[in-house]
Amino acid sequence: MSKEFDWPVRVYYEDTDAGGVVFYANYLKFYERARTEMLRAMGFEQDELIAKESIIFVVRSVQVDYLMPAKFNEMLQVTATISLVKSASLTFEQTVMREGKLLSKATIRIACLDSNTMRPKVIPNILKQSLNNE
Repeated sequence: MSKEFDWPVRVYYEDTDAGGVVFYANYLKFYERARTEMLRAMGFEQDELIAKESIIFVVRSVQVDYLMPAKFNEMLQVTATISLVKSASLTFEQTVMREGKLLSKATIRIACLDSNTMRPKVIPNILKQSLNNE
């Protein structure tokens, strides 16, 4: 549905285990950064969405495959593509690549919630239009 968004990430020592390999849960942080930067590149800041629209985005579900390890000090490319836009949720297809090699892939479903009630809330039209055109 949307075009692929790429975000560079360097692996820091804090991202790794004792063997210098990226700890599996840290891939979720890499995916989160790419989604946040994708929204930012579209002109939407999450703190402004909270203040102006009373919405927050939360992870509803994650399915991750780990194919090859990333290691300390490597440069990675993290991608984010929106595959489905519903009234109150988004589904992202994401990858982590190193020099064209697929290290990890994920499908992440994001729910849009009212920041006051923490209940599902319809994604504002201006944002939905941008998401559908990406």
